[in-house]
Amino acid sequence: MPVDLVVIHNISLPPGEFGSDHVERLFTNTLAADAAPGYGDLVKLRVAAHFFIRRDGEVIQFVSCLQRAAHAGTSRWQGRARCNDFSIGIELEGTDLQPFSPAQYASLLPLLQAIAAVHPIGSIVGHNDIAPERKTDPGPYFDWRQIYAALPQRCPKSYQEPSSPGL
Repeated sequence: MPVDLVVIHNISLPPGEFGSDHVERLFTNTLAADAAPGYGDLVKLRVAAHFFIRRDGEVIQFVSCLQRAAHAGTSRWQGRARCNDFSIGIELEGTDLQPFSPAQYASLLPLLQAIAAVHPIGSIVGHNDIAPERKTDPGPYFDWRQIYAALPQRCPKSYQEPSSPGL
């Protein structure tokens, strides 16, 4: 199935903490249950995004863009279910509670442009757009205006003039 959707997420492990290797360990199924409180259920998950962008802008790829990654869960976009089947997932190290770093946008924008140059990307959306009943990321501090300025034809109209508490 052609990949025509990019989904933006946020993640931090432990929640609200940055800089550990816990996200990489989660995405490679090597996270220890005792690495932090509450990880017992996390280690049972088999999840990974295609890309992870750290706070310093480092981009780590976990899954080829030609392969399906388990990042979207139960999801729906424009009448189609199972967004993992036709999307690329990009996780930003962060939370819904604070802005993302300039270095992350400096890495994200060219990554999105490179993906769109190879795949027929019709939309770039947040996890909250494809699973609104259970997800809130990338959150209100994500600056959709930067994405819209770089790739306007691929952002939903609602992202032309977003209202973000952090901006």
